[in-house]
Amino acid sequence: MPSLFIALAAINGFIAVGLGAFAAHGLKSRLPEDLLAIFQTGVQYQMYHALALFGVGLLAMQLSDSALLRASGWLFVVGIVIFSGSLYVLSLSGIRWLGAITPIGGVAFLTGWALLAFAMLAGRTL
Repeated sequence: MPSLFIALAAINGFIAVGLGAFAAHGLKSRLPEDLLAIFQTGVQYQMYHALALFGVGLLAMQLSDSALLRASGWLFVVGIVIFSGSLYVLSLSGIRWLGAITPIGGVAFLTGWALLAFAMLAGRTL
């Protein structure tokens, strides 16, 4: 499991850098400022949580039996897909109702962070 989370971190970091460059160079002249800012928010949160996944992978090397830690990592993945993904689609399509989906990804992020804290406080007991 540790290597899977580290691989997912690397993949998401790669995608975030690529999409950030795409936004800066390919979308800057094509999207209105408000939609470009939404796209960039998706990139930022994807990168933050790619780094969080990296941390989960490293911690999983020490606490491989922690269900809380595994759940935290998977919630970060779900959050990236729903939060960042909905922002990417919203900004590129202009379909504003997609913003209603974004908070679901935010809740996944928050829950992932809470479970990460609980996993570290609980140690190997869970």
